[in-house]
Amino acid sequence: MDKVKLVNDMVKMFGAEKVLQSELERYTYTYDSSFASQQNEYYPDVVVRLESTSDVSKLMKYAWDNNVPVTPRGAGSGQTGGSVAMTGGIVLDLSGWKDIVEIDDANMQVVVRPGIVHAELNAALSPYGLFFPPDPGSSAMATVGGMVSNNASGLRAVKYGATFQYVLGVEVVLPNGDVMKTGGLKSKALKSVSGIDLTRIYCGAEGTLGVITEIRLKLLPKPQSRGIMLALFEKLEDSALTVLDVFKAGIIPSGIEILDDGGIRCANMFKPDLNIPEVEAAIFFEINGTKPAVEEEGAQVKAIAEKRAKSVEWATDADRMAKLWQGRAVIGAASARFKEGKTRIFAGEDVCFPISKVPEALKRIKAISKEFDIPVVIYGHIGDGNMHTAPIMDPLIPDEVTRTHKVAEAIHRLALEIGGSTTGEHGVGFARAAYMEEEHGKALDVMWAIKKAIDPKNIMNPGKIWKLGRE
Repeated sequence: MDKVKLVNDMVKMFGAEKVLQSELERYTYTYDSSFASQQNEYYPDVVVRLESTSDVSKLMKYAWDNNVPVTPRGAGSGQTGGSVAMTGGIVLDLSGWKDIVEIDDANMQVVVRPGIVHAELNAALSPYGLFFPPDPGSSAMATVGGMVSNNASGLRAVKYGATFQYVLGVEVVLPNGDVMKTGGLKSKALKSVSGIDLTRIYCGAEGTLGVITEIRLKLLPKPQSRGIMLALFEKLEDSALTVLDVFKAGIIPSGIEILDDGGIRCANMFKPDLNIPEVEAAIFFEINGTKPAVEEEGAQVKAIAEKRAKSVEWATDADRMAKLWQGRAVIGAASARFKEGKTRIFAGEDVCFPISKVPEALKRIKAISKEFDIPVVIYGHIGDGNMHTAPIMDPLIPDEVTRTHKVAEAIHRLALEIGGSTTGEHGVGFARAAYMEEEHGKALDVMWAIKKAIDPKNIMNPGKIWKLGRE
């Protein structure tokens, strides 16, 4: 379609204030946090910022009639290129649509629009004694619409699971502009087995099946108390064995996080007052619930950890907990300090392994790092095997870029080889589309059949999950 006509039509339909069309404005939508998107410039032809279901429906009807690709976008904080327009067309920016439609505390649920930020939602829920449990590291910027689209999880997934477990229903504008609600048109129920579960189809669909315009979420009561434990291990294997022993004891901590030796060095460089001893692994356990339960489970986990750990510290007072948790909280930013003149990039950063294979996986990742001479800082959610591997490099040195791509490729292949997954919480986007056939086999064809049934023109976020060119 003629780009000038497209822009003019968007201005006529929605007003100039909702349409971004200059090269500079469109440039800010050509990338997300992923290294893959930053190596290219995927310009949309136009960006439209909408905040009503009726407007989204009008836009999708226009796109359907004119075969224009549409890429839904929230905060743009994703790490797989999921919100960039690989084939031009329209980027539909929903980040300004932050309304909380209803807090139904009696029925322990909330109805929100897709642009509400995770941390802002939980702040609004706090006075009601409720919370939305999934806890991404990007809580201060991640939109709930993006979390649903990528089926995000985070630091407390070991106890609370991923986003899909809390989505009771969604309002979706389909590719042809029709509006659909899943989970029941008027439902306030916390469970339903009525019909095919369309809600789950949209959790993790990454904008390939329509535009999510409203979300009904299940909430949980806020825990009364919490405790934090830091256990230091001189042997990496001992850290994983300790996690398995905790599970075997029937204890499910709310979070279990790991830093490898590189992660510990980064945390200490970023905040020297942390002064975490440089061992092979540091494990952070978080336990929450009633105060007696926290104290009892904390004592049990401490006793288990002391069998293998060099040192163990348990805390329940707020100041000390905050101090201990800082070691894990700062690592995302701290990893960029690993080597002077280098930076941390997001590539091969979200692999998931069987818990029993985590020690093997971490050792092999270190070998991959050494083979290609690209430092890799490792941290993540050892409680569910979801590891974040952070390559450290200089994006202005072509040879380092090439070697970093090889590192990411090797890490993804390793995950598949030992029975894991190429992504545990960040989604596929286009950065991992090349691995989907190997990971899913025939199931990927069935996913495509669903995609083609709902979006036969393939105008919804093309190039994501499935490689461009698939028909």
